[in-house]
Amino acid sequence: MCSRRHGGGRVRSTTPAEDRYIVLSAKRNRRTTAQEVANQFLASSGKQISRKTVARCLRGGGLYARRPVVCVPLTRQHRTSRLQWCREHHNWTEQCILFSDESRFSLSSDCRRQLIWRESGTAYHPETIQEKDRYPTCNIMVWAGIMINGPTRLHVVANGTMTGQGYIDEVLLPHDCLDSEGIQRLVWPARSPDLNPIENVWDALGRQVAGRNYPPTNKNTLIRALTEEWDKLPQQLLDNVVQKKLMHVESVEIQSLHVRVVEKFGEKVPVEVLSNSIGSGSGENYMSRLCPVHQ
Repeated sequence: MCSRRHGGGRVRSTTPAEDRYIVLSAKRNRRTTAQEVANQFLASSGKQISRKTVARCLRGGGLYARRPVVCVPLTRQHRTSRLQWCREHHNWTEQCILFSDESRFSLSSDCRRQLIWRESGTAYHPETIQEKDRYPTCNIMVWAGIMINGPTRLHVVANGTMTGQGYIDEVLLPHDCLDSEGIQRLVWPARSPDLNPIENVWDALGRQVAGRNYPPTNKNTLIRALTEEWDKLPQQLLDNVVQKKLMHVESVEIQSLHVRVVEKFGEKVPVEVLSNSIGSGSGENYMSRLCPVHQ
């Protein structure tokens, strides 16, 4: 029976204390590269180590290179407004609230969630390369609203852009209509798309369109696909996203590093930070409270 002799094998290039220093250096600046950590280690200790040694040391310390979650920057005023808004509306009745927003879709997805199966060393083979224009050639802007009782129709914004006349036709006139019908518009806190449940619906709609057997290839087929998939969205999905955002939300606490925490039923759970992806909302974000006579 054979066993490895104690002390056999290649001597480690770093000591445990130096490993802790390397991990601490990466934690102090999480955006630094492995080569930059190696250069910093050389300047401080006079010992030269490779980039791969730094990577192995960081993996041993539980650190891995990952894409960061993207969120909008929040000032102190933004956080204060969000907290105040949630405190004022924590006891609303979700059955009489219509969440609305517009979103932009394009034929070329701008997200990086799509993965492919390929062999090692075939990254630049024609069959494993995805073509993508720097600027999307076909953009469609749509508007819709959701509530517990059902969604609105999906409206396509003409020409995909908001002109002066379009602003009058699609923003001012609808506002006048809401005022004439006695429907109250609630002010939405700035830079708070994560509080609007329709953002989750836009993401689901984008996934449905991208997963069609025959994906859209031009503007007309994209509009048709968006409309058809919007009509197919199950009401249970809409109810779930609305209830998750509204049901018994007692407080929203905005802490450092853009981590949002809500308290539901006495249990704190993290609120997802939405990244910009296909179907990410843009433009004015507002919500309407329907009067009881119009329910």
